[in-house]
Amino acid sequence: MEVTKKPKENVSSLMRRFSQKVRESGILMEAKKSQFRTKAPSRITRRKNALERVSIRKEKMKLKKFGKI
Repeated sequence: MEVTKKPKENVSSLMRRFSQKVRESGILMEAKKSQFRTKAPSRITRRKNALERVSIRKEKMKLKKFGKI
């Protein structure tokens, strides 16, 4: 991002123009989004989580069948 100073322009208005250009470009928002990006879970982790969900679902169905839930 680049902003050149106009003749007879003070520093505060130059900074205002610069920050407005940065806001309009969306560069800052992209940087903030990627700042705390988490790594995607591995295939093994996804599989393990899926198997846990299946076992919990089976246990709930079993309890429901026996009238515990």
